[in-house]
Amino acid sequence: MAGKKARNDANSINSKLALVLKSGKVTLGYKSSLKSLRSGKAKLVLIAANTPPLRKSELEYYAMLSKTPVHHFNGTNIELGTSLGKLYSCSTMAILDAGDSDILTDQQA
Repeated sequence: MAGKKARNDANSINSKLALVLKSGKVTLGYKSSLKSLRSGKAKLVLIAANTPPLRKSELEYYAMLSKTPVHHFNGTNIELGTSLGKLYSCSTMAILDAGDSDILTDQQA
C-alpha cells in the first residue's frame, strides 16, 4: 500500500509541476533559485533528493530567512528535470508564480 500512495503523490506533484510550467513562472537551477530567495520573489522551493548537503542546507537557510516553504522532491535531479519536461537535470527550482496550479496551497497544509 505504501508504494502505491508514494507513486500517487509523485504523479500528483509531477502533474502540478507541469501546470505551473505552463501557466506560472519558475526559475530552474541553484544560482537563480538563490537569487529569487534573496530577493523575496520565490513562493516555493523544490530541492532534488541527491542535491549536495551543503547546497541543500544553504537553500534551506535562505528559505527560512525569507519564510519560503521548501519541498524535498523524492526523485533525483534527473527525475526532477524530466518531470519539468526538460532534457537536462535540475537539482533546484523556485516557483515565483503558481499560475493556475494549486501547488502552493498543498504545500502549506
